[in-house]
Amino acid sequence: MDFDALFTDQLDQLKREGNYRYFAELERKCGKFPRAGNYKDGEVRDVTVWCSNDYLGMGQHPAVIAAMCEAVQRTGTGAGGTRNISGTNHDHLLLEAELADLHGKEAALLFTSGYVSNWAALSTLGSRLKDCVILSDAGNHASMIEGIRHSRATKVIWRHNDVKDLEAKLAALPADVPKIVAFESVYSMDGDIAPIRAIVDVAEKYGAMTYLDEVHAVGLYGPRGGGVSEQEGVADRITLIEGTLGKAFGVVGGYITGSAALCDFIRSFASGFIFTTALPPAVAAAARTSIAHLKVSDAERMQQRRQVARLRDALDRAGIPHMMNDSHIVPVMIKDPVKTRMLADYLMQEWDIYVQPINYPTVPKGTERLRFTPSPLHTDADIDHLMAALRTLWRQCALSHAVA
Repeated sequence: MDFDALFTDQLDQLKREGNYRYFAELERKCGKFPRAGNYKDGEVRDVTVWCSNDYLGMGQHPAVIAAMCEAVQRTGTGAGGTRNISGTNHDHLLLEAELADLHGKEAALLFTSGYVSNWAALSTLGSRLKDCVILSDAGNHASMIEGIRHSRATKVIWRHNDVKDLEAKLAALPADVPKIVAFESVYSMDGDIAPIRAIVDVAEKYGAMTYLDEVHAVGLYGPRGGGVSEQEGVADRITLIEGTLGKAFGVVGGYITGSAALCDFIRSFASGFIFTTALPPAVAAAARTSIAHLKVSDAERMQQRRQVARLRDALDRAGIPHMMNDSHIVPVMIKDPVKTRMLADYLMQEWDIYVQPINYPTVPKGTERLRFTPSPLHTDADIDHLMAALRTLWRQCALSHAVA
């Protein structure tokens, strides 16, 4: 059997639909974020990155870089093994204490990525709690969906951010079965924010555990960067808060926080924790420095919000349609996969602007978009340049304008 032919057939189908993913070859420039080098056809040119999840530019912060370099000199590069086989380092425990403090929890547990922390925690909870039912928001991330699927627990999907639908589904379940309400604070593609307090109220009413993914919110919201749950003053009522080190904190890795018993339970039973090599100590040291900085510094968050507001205002004045939300994520709606890819290519080729097209299956068909994430390090001139490019492309491509 010609397996390569089978692979190629499906790849060709993706390309015909406009959903094949092309990756730009980039080189981040230390101290020059959001600039990067783009390697193509044997040449390198500077581009401005407009779709980074390093939301606050902390991956370029001098203190974070210095902490990583110091830790490499002190400990070497790798962790030396899994956490249970020589891989638990002092820097891991210091970071877990920092994370527990950030969310006001008794304990925290590190993972190699945010995807793995969701997959491992939800699959372990669902499989180890007898007769468990997991109520999953319809907009949840693929990592949460995979964790729930792998757990083989009963799954109930409730309409996105619809508290009434959640309550109806909770009320229909037997009172004596373990229930977990799993949802996110900031949804990464639409940028909308969950009604966390109302969700927690309903979950508590029916004795359900709450599982909150704060991946796109930690570092960005709350007086210390603890996320939307901290901003709304409900973090203490949430059973488990999950987050990442790879977005606003600018490093890599994932984590969960909760009671000491909960974190020890996941630590003891989660294959995604037990059987994988631990994060390098230098990564943990850098992440701890980033978290500690954002606990006391609001400057990065405030400047980011100013630039997000400035971009939104410019899009409104130009009549370019973008999805309204209360977060830092600015989706510009194209609603066609081929046009979305074409626009992204034009922005890169003609304007030195890099933004990745967002197509199916990341978003539903017919909702294709360019997803912009302004940072505190994007200047007013950067925004003016982006808007000049978008206005030109909207005219040239005869794209629809927002209704005034």
